[in-house]
Amino acid sequence: MTEARQNIIKRLQKDILGWQGFAPPSAAEKKGIGLGPIEDAFPNGIFPTGNIHEMLCAEKEQAAATSGLMMGILSVLMKNNGACIWISTGRKFFPPSAHHFGVAAHRLVFIDTQRERDTLWVMEEALKCEGVAAVIAEVNELSFAQSRRLQLVVETSKVTGFVLRSDMRKLSTTTCVARWQVNPLPSQTEGDLPGVGFPRWQVELLRVRNGLPGTWQLSWSNHGFTWAAEQDLETQYTDVQLQVG
Repeated sequence: MTEARQNIIKRLQKDILGWQGFAPPSAAEKKGIGLGPIEDAFPNGIFPTGNIHEMLCAEKEQAAATSGLMMGILSVLMKNNGACIWISTGRKFFPPSAHHFGVAAHRLVFIDTQRERDTLWVMEEALKCEGVAAVIAEVNELSFAQSRRLQLVVETSKVTGFVLRSDMRKLSTTTCVARWQVNPLPSQTEGDLPGVGFPRWQVELLRVRNGLPGTWQLSWSNHGFTWAAEQDLETQYTDVQLQVG
């Protein structure tokens, strides 16, 4: 392949990533939102805002762990006094717990719906509001067509959306930027102190658009996220291939 063709391909890849919301940060821009090595799994090493994230929550424990992780992310996304809209047919989140992650509970707006199709409709309308920091919806299923409608909206509004899926029996392909699964881990106390430590999770990126899936251990403290990188075999295998090549 000639150098001219390689330059054309690189330029096209850069343009496509930019259209998908993966623009490289400027030199003066602070990188990331505190997720450390997890962000390196995304193109340009940036957590993709202005996209739809799919969160798998088949069990109650996973739903609780996912809520904790999202609160940590929201503590950054909502720094500019933005609000978060949370939509569901059966609310499970305990609002006062948001304070542990630096999120003011009064900036969380809960909308209760009667039917799941209403939940997705409300989410689509909420994502059109550019003054909202994020929108979260709890649903059983999400089809490709439904995810495409949501993605088209955020490409204009640049609002970040999270879809919490509880039914894994019909796990179809979607246009979401990433598919996450979060499991709780035993907390760790400092030294020999008794009691319960800070929250810890095993965070798994099952699918990442234009990125590398992987698994990491993540925890939350008063200072934000802390982590211990634990990449999966797929990422390690990719690294070996690059070294051999």
